[in-house]
Amino acid sequence: MGPEVIGFSFPNDVHVTWSLMIVMYPYITGLVAGAFVVSSLYHVFNRQELKPIGRLSLVASFAFLLFAPLPLLFHLGHPERALNIMVTPNFSSAMAAFGFIYGFYFLLVLGEIWLVYRKDIIDRARAARGFRRRLYKILALGVYDDSPEALRIDKRIVIILAAIGIPAACILHGYVGFMFGSVKANALWSTPLMPVIFLFSAITSGIAMVLVIYATVQRFAAKPISGECIQSLCRYLWLFAIVTVTLELLEVLSLSYERNEEWLVVSILYRDHLAFSFIGLQMVFGSLIPIILLGIVVLMRKYLTDPLRNMIAFVAASILLIQVMAMRWNVVIGGQIFSKSFRGFREAYRPELFGREGVVVAVLIMVAPFVVLALINRVLPLAYDEKREAARG
Repeated sequence: MGPEVIGFSFPNDVHVTWSLMIVMYPYITGLVAGAFVVSSLYHVFNRQELKPIGRLSLVASFAFLLFAPLPLLFHLGHPERALNIMVTPNFSSAMAAFGFIYGFYFLLVLGEIWLVYRKDIIDRARAARGFRRRLYKILALGVYDDSPEALRIDKRIVIILAAIGIPAACILHGYVGFMFGSVKANALWSTPLMPVIFLFSAITSGIAMVLVIYATVQRFAAKPISGECIQSLCRYLWLFAIVTVTLELLEVLSLSYERNEEWLVVSILYRDHLAFSFIGLQMVFGSLIPIILLGIVVLMRKYLTDPLRNMIAFVAASILLIQVMAMRWNVVIGGQIFSKSFRGFREAYRPELFGREGVVVAVLIMVAPFVVLALINRVLPLAYDEKREAARG
C-alpha cells in the first residue's frame, strides 16, 4: 500500500470515493428542509411573530432546492445519464425514490410560492410597463382574480400545501440519512439514529440559515430587525440544536456502551483521525458554544438589549451552520477513513482546490442560491410589507 494507508486495508478502502460533493449534497438539502419548516410555522401554525420571514424562508427553501442535485451531478462521471433513473425507474431503489420525491416537492414549493405572491404579481402586472409588464403577465398565468374571496381561497390552499410540504421536506432529507444508515458494511453509518440525526440537524441548519439571511438583509437595507421574530427563531433553534446534539452524543455513547468490534476502530477514528473536526469543531465549538449563547437569549431576554440579542443570535446561528457542515463532513468522510477490515486507516482526506469536486466548485454552489434570492427579490419582494399584507386580508 501507499504511504497514505496505515495498517491493513482492502484495495477499495484506499481511496475516498464519496468526496466533498457528497458532503455538500446533504448539507444543501438540509437547508431546504429547515427553511421550509420555518415557513410552515407561519403559514400552517399561524406563528404571527414569524410573519417578517414567512416569504423569505419559503423562497430561500426554493432557492436552495434548485441547486440541491448539483453536487450529485458534479460527482457523477456521466451527469447526462442522471435522468435515466427517472426514465427507467427501479421502485426498490432509494436513489430512484429521491428523484420522485424531489420532483413532487419542487412542484409543491413552486405552487405555494405562486399562491403567496399572486396578489403582488397581479398588482405589478397592472402597474408595470414594457418588458416588466409582459413578465408579470406571464407569471400571473392568465389569472387576474384578486377579489377577497379568491385571496381567501389562495390562503387556504397555501396552508394545505405547506402542511403537505412538512412531511415531504422531512422525507426529502430523511432519505439522505436513510441512505447512509442502510449501508450495513460501515460501522459508522449503519445505525438506526442516522436518519433522525440528519433530519434534526437539517432543521437546525435551515433555521440558522434563515436567521442569518434575515439579519443580514435587514442590516444592509438599513431596516429594523423584528425583535419578536429573532426571539422566536432563537427558541426554535435552541430546541432543535439541543435535540440534535443529544442524538449525536447518544449515537456515540451507544457504540461505546456496546463495545462491539466496531467500537475498536470507531473509537480510534474519533480520538485520533477526527479529533479536531468532531471533538473540537462539531462538539465543543459548534455545539456547546451556540447552545450556551442561545440559552442566554432565551432565558435572559429581559436583560438583553435588542442589538445585543440580535448579535448573539447571529453569532450562534453562524456557528451552528459550521457545526452541521462539520457533522456532514465527519459522517461522509469519516466513514471512509477506516478500513472494512477494522485494522487499517487512510490518512485524512483533503479536497482539491480546483476541479470538478473541489473547494471552488463547492463555494460556487453555496453562493448560487443567494444569487437566485437576489434576482427573485428584484422581481418580487422578499421583505414583509405591513400595508401589502393588510390589503390581502
